[in-house]
Amino acid sequence: MFSKIHKTVFPPKDRPIMVWDGACDFCNYWIINWKSKTGDRIIYKTFQEVAGQFADIPLKEFKKASRLIKSDGSVYSGPDSAFRTFQYFKNPSLSWHLWYSQLKAFTILCDYSYNFIAKNRSFMFKVTKIFFGKNPENIKPYWLFLLLIIFTVAFLLFRL
Repeated sequence: MFSKIHKTVFPPKDRPIMVWDGACDFCNYWIINWKSKTGDRIIYKTFQEVAGQFADIPLKEFKKASRLIKSDGSVYSGPDSAFRTFQYFKNPSLSWHLWYSQLKAFTILCDYSYNFIAKNRSFMFKVTKIFFGKNPENIKPYWLFLLLIIFTVAFLLFRL
């Protein structure tokens, strides 16, 4: 499980920085998607590029989870780094971080889900492309179609 690091004494100077694993295709897919939604409000850098700038965050922790680091030194880890990033979207979403920070059951579910995804990145990248398409800048809700098929088949099976 990733560690939650709350503060760094080496914050970025102007804008928040999202630090992620540049060797992870799953991560890269979602970072491309988020960049298209945040514009220049966030700097995106791989831990391979910037881990040395944050000497108080162990390299092994950068390898386990993404980190959103704000200019006041606040660090948000794992799912909370994603949820905080949503607040910088052109059409921001504030509820995800609020739920994460206030609902213990939601926090636990998200942390364990994030950990599962992190340990199965290759498989989850394949699932992501099936559910959302190959272009992260123009995701499609294919999962809705798959869900419709599953419910239709289940309905037909139960009617027989």
